[in-house]
Amino acid sequence: MSDFKRILILGTGPTSIQLAVSLKKQLNCYVGMAGRESVRSESFFSALKQSNKLIKVTVQNEKHRNVEGECSVDQIFKGYETVRGRWDTIILGVTTDAYIEVMKQLNKDVLENVRCIVLISPTFGSNNLISSYVNNINSSVEIISFSTYYGDTRWMHDDPSNHVLTTAIKKTVYIGSTYYPSENMAMLCDIYKQLGINLEIMQSPIEAETRNISLYVHPPLFMNSFSLNAIFEDINIKKFVYKIYPEGPITQYLIRDMLSQWKEVMNILRCMKVEELNLLKFMIDDNYPIRPESLSRQDIENFPHLETIHQEYLLYIRYTSLLIDPYSEPDKNGRYFDFSAVPIRKVFVNREGYLDVPRMPKEDYYRIKIIQGIARYLNLNCPTIDKFINTYESKIEKFANSQKEKLLSKAFNTQSFTEDLNMICNEIGKSRAAKLLE
Repeated sequence: MSDFKRILILGTGPTSIQLAVSLKKQLNCYVGMAGRESVRSESFFSALKQSNKLIKVTVQNEKHRNVEGECSVDQIFKGYETVRGRWDTIILGVTTDAYIEVMKQLNKDVLENVRCIVLISPTFGSNNLISSYVNNINSSVEIISFSTYYGDTRWMHDDPSNHVLTTAIKKTVYIGSTYYPSENMAMLCDIYKQLGINLEIMQSPIEAETRNISLYVHPPLFMNSFSLNAIFEDINIKKFVYKIYPEGPITQYLIRDMLSQWKEVMNILRCMKVEELNLLKFMIDDNYPIRPESLSRQDIENFPHLETIHQEYLLYIRYTSLLIDPYSEPDKNGRYFDFSAVPIRKVFVNREGYLDVPRMPKEDYYRIKIIQGIARYLNLNCPTIDKFINTYESKIEKFANSQKEKLLSKAFNTQSFTEDLNMICNEIGKSRAAKLLE
């Protein structure tokens, strides 16, 4: 019997709408959506009410027509605590730092009957986190981790509504499950194939979770004084995430830190007996390709075995090669598309009226604190990761102290995420003990 007949999607963002349309289109299943009640979600719920539960996906590029469409949502829940009924599969479409907060709001009887939980955009350790929480309620549930969400989806008209725009689709996404092999993973592979996406099955969930480029590039790109000043200081000149200094943060020192952090994460994977990752190959083959004239295939394949200075050199070439889109068509002046001109977003007032930190680096703070906690649990040193966290935390503390008269979101609090880490590390301990007995 299929575990995808009755699907509940938790979260009311653009990703959740895209997922609902794709699943409904491919499986003709019963789909419910649930979200928290907030100022931000109110316009989403209102738009659904006005459209009689109709949601719509438009694509920017014609070649992505497989993911466009519209459908009616079968059931809507305002507030996670209001969810009722039996659901075969629950899909977590919320940010990773909210996983446990959301799960705790669900009624126990909902979790007791669910057969599969899917994590769309988890981070390193998310599957362990959900396993630790859910196994006390339902020990037979399958928990599936994707490496990342399969596209780039945003609100059609900036504000939350029933209509989203998908601007990009990934070629390859990775997936791992607590059950191996798994009929549910096989079915998801078929669904993704229909969407034009290659879904690569890994032997464990954590292996899939490590195949997310954000883990390796966001902390060095955002948790440095240049980027943090652009985010938090009152500077009128635009700065850009992927540009070379002084337009952006990329210097030889940032590249050195990026490489060092990758090596620290690989130490963790080695200790956990998880397959390691060739950073340069992953960047080029799975994310953004560059021309073979810029980097040889031999250098890409041999990257993990090269000397440190050679590795730094190759990473620097990779970023300079993507200052423009090397596969775009030049204009009459010979200029290619300015690929690296992604602005560094500044602090902003959110819909609740609080000063808030942009998604990058707010979400990256949770990710990297979890990795730091896992490293400490395994008695591994991670000085570069420690440096990123210290730099970020000192900046948000300084900013919060300078803005005491304003309403500040909880993103300005330094956090330990102790509860999440204890659950994750408890599961890692069980897994390591089981491997020793094999």
